Amino acid sequence: MDDAELDVLLRNERYPRSAAYSGRWMVDGGMGPNAVWQAEALGEVMALEPGMRVLDMGCGAALSSIFLAKEYGVEVWATDLWIKPDENLRRVAEARLEDQVHPIHAEAHALPFAEDFFDAVVSIGAYHYFGTDDLYLGYYSHFVKRGGQLGIIQPGLVAEYETLPPPHLVPYWKWDFCAWHSPAWWRRHWEKTGLVTVDLADQLPDGWQDWLQWNEACDQDAGTPNREEAQMLHADAAQSLGLTRLVAHRN
Repeated sequence: MDDAELDVLLRNERYPRSAAYSGRWMVDGGMGPNAVWQAEALGEVMALEPGMRVLDMGCGAALSSIFLAKEYGVEVWATDLWIKPDENLRRVAEARLEDQVHPIHAEAHALPFAEDFFDAVVSIGAYHYFGTDDLYLGYYSHFVKRGGQLGIIQPGLVAEYETLPPPHLVPYWKWDFCAWHSPAWWRRHWEKTGLVTVDLADQLPDGWQDWLQWNEACDQDAGTPNREEAQMLHADAAQSLGLTRLVAHRN
């Protein structure tokens, strides 16, 4: 598939800022649902201002970090365990953001930052890999200033289930999907600590369609349409799955 065809498949009127970015760039750096669309969906409900210091935790290929720096003028520490910093620095340099985006290699429980350093901490498509631990927020929240913002967006459930998986998703379910939770679950998970106040906890409107559109475009580009994740989203049709979004501030 050529780049122009891919750009057509990835047109989404809900994300006007993302439309300025190459579809090929997004696909080549893709890890899970479209990180650039998710960054835009999170950015629109956070108060990000030029000059703010932002931690992008679990940034993957740093696409979200580059997007946030370009679109909001923030300075971003693009932190990931799986992607090497030199790989992300190459992408940052190509975007001419070397003074604004800083690639960091770190594990989520061993972050090399001072307490109260960041104005905001975000995690796009990654927080559920480490943040379901009841005690993790006590560690993570100390890196943001009092009154500073915390934001996450990632795959999640519409509601909690006594037994997983929901029957219609049995053919597609993987054990680690147990980390997917509903907005209400995440609200309680954070607020029960008393460390933060949740300002927004929602299922991203039409997020499941964004997720499906992304998967179908990637599958067509790879020449293997209708792979398992797209099949799962078709079978579910928003009954159980979507993108969970949460924004809070530190008390």
